[in-house]
Amino acid sequence: MAIAPNGHAQSDTYKEILSQGDVWQSVLQELKLSAFSEQMSRSNNRKPSWLFVGCGTSFYLADGAATSWTLLTGEPARAVPGSEILLYPALTRPEAANLHAVVISRSGRTSEAVRAARLLRKEMHIPTFGITCAAKSALEAECDSTLALKTADEMSTVMTRSFTSMLISLQWMAARRAGNAEFCNSLEIMAAQFATRMPSLTEQMEGFVERNTFEDYVFLGQGPFHGIAREAALKVMEMSCSYSQSFHTLEFRHGPKAIVTPRTALTFFLSQSGRQAELEVLEEMKELGGVTIAVCNRADENVRRASDLVLELNLPGDELTVLAPHIVPSQLMGLFAGVGKGLNPDQPKNLTRVVVLD
Repeated sequence: MAIAPNGHAQSDTYKEILSQGDVWQSVLQELKLSAFSEQMSRSNNRKPSWLFVGCGTSFYLADGAATSWTLLTGEPARAVPGSEILLYPALTRPEAANLHAVVISRSGRTSEAVRAARLLRKEMHIPTFGITCAAKSALEAECDSTLALKTADEMSTVMTRSFTSMLISLQWMAARRAGNAEFCNSLEIMAAQFATRMPSLTEQMEGFVERNTFEDYVFLGQGPFHGIAREAALKVMEMSCSYSQSFHTLEFRHGPKAIVTPRTALTFFLSQSGRQAELEVLEEMKELGGVTIAVCNRADENVRRASDLVLELNLPGDELTVLAPHIVPSQLMGLFAGVGKGLNPDQPKNLTRVVVLD
């Protein structure tokens, strides 16, 4: 399990994190030629509602995709774990008019995702789309139509570029469905520019992790950034075996702030929509003695004063355009925190690449 000093630079996980800007550009070009994206963007006579389904990281991806879908298309969407569909199928509201489902699985083999797709399509008669990074998967056999982003697939156990690539793809399809060509163009420009930001983000996070040791990691985000906060907490937990939690930013005031100490790292995913209210929580946690990290597209002096570390993306576009890049600093945090403990990022403790049940 242990890894040699600086051995992480040769790991698949590290290389895949750093590859994301280039991979996003390839994925967006694939989407332009995809028949799947045509099917997803096709207009309906009735306004549909959407169910985004996943397990683990793919569920947090579903969270970000559902909120993005509603904000971009105006169509109601929500995220549900695959297990919830299997155990409580009535909660999927199958009686909802014109319900569609999107089932997400990197491998296309995750048992709960595959079984959920089968239940949705064959028993509930809900049109079901799959999105994965593997061709000819079990998920594809259970869906009406499936998109396989093979360029975004990974060797690593922990999901990194597959998460961001599938999220960006679903955002692109939502914008396409809404006839928002400007948003689609913004995603392409963002992807091209992000690659140039990676060296700086990596250097900042590696130095910060080397200088600090924490007992607790907290990740905070509102709206579309809540799914990012949940995924960030999972990444740090998976890669460094650290205790980590996620909350809606303003909800952290209502009890959870009791845990804040100088050994607590609090990462804020700052939105444009709720910046002032989120800044007030950031300032409050700084006053309580927590170590504060701000991840945002652009920071002002108020954010800088209240933060021990500012990770500024400086990318074009609105907050949804830059949603996926916000997770990358936390991917790096998990990797470097794990390496600091002597853990091998390619061999995370107790984890397998795919959860396949008998």
